Amino acid sequence: MDNHSESNLTNKKEKKKNKGGNHNKRSKKKSRQTDIKLLIKGLGDDNGLARRMHAKELAQVGAAALPELIKVLLNSKNVIQRRAAAKTLKLVEDPTALPHLIKALTNDSDAVVQFSAAGAIAIFGEDAANHLIILLENQDHTEMQYGLAAWCLEFIGAKAPNAIKKAAKSKNTNVKSAAISALEEHIRHSQDQEAIQLVESAINDTDENVQIEAIKLVGKLYRIESLVSTLILKLNNNSLDIRKASVLSLMQLNINEAINPLKDLLKIEQDKNVRAIIKLAIKKIDN
Repeated sequence: MDNHSESNLTNKKEKKKNKGGNHNKRSKKKSRQTDIKLLIKGLGDDNGLARRMHAKELAQVGAAALPELIKVLLNSKNVIQRRAAAKTLKLVEDPTALPHLIKALTNDSDAVVQFSAAGAIAIFGEDAANHLIILLENQDHTEMQYGLAAWCLEFIGAKAPNAIKKAAKSKNTNVKSAAISALEEHIRHSQDQEAIQLVESAINDTDENVQIEAIKLVGKLYRIESLVSTLILKLNNNSLDIRKASVLSLMQLNINEAINPLKDLLKIEQDKNVRAIIKLAIKKIDN
């Protein structure tokens, strides 16, 4: 056999080998997709243990399972399957799922799907914070959805301090109140004066909800002593909710100088629930 013939024979063998290799790759890919679809189907199983097993296996598959998981999350008529898909996306931990989880949180008719989507969103830190801020700025969502978004921001907390601080300067009161609450962990573990100043500003905000979130935050922290006198002044506020929040925060802080102002408030307070809280605060601080 001459060299030319040998070369042709070698080329034919290589082509056949490559063709066989490509065929094997396609077969493996097709087999994997079949496996993923079977696992996805298992997310609708009535047995909770079976669902968790399928979810864990899909988590091990990772990003390759995302397209099918997202399809189920947004389109399945089986509510159990949608709930499980949201929980599985949390296990997969791929941030490309974020926009779809936000869509499930805001569009799904089932409250458990919304809760599960929120739980998944919260693990993504700063990537999630920006999506949540956009959600909070939107006027078309329900109180529960705003509450879940605020909870997510609070959970993220110190993992995304810059995004949270930026949100705390927002002109949107939903965003601002949620961001102020979410600053707790960051302030607790840092000496960030900018964050503390944002709380100082929020405690006298024109919006009542922003004020209340700032008052609550001061009560949870022991670092903002400069605001104790402001809390005492808030006992005379016209808003029942602001008075109540101020009493609770002073009680949490165990502030001795609040005793006399609390006793003075007790003499004039008309709301029985606030009166009960004042008595409890006085008793706690006095002991």
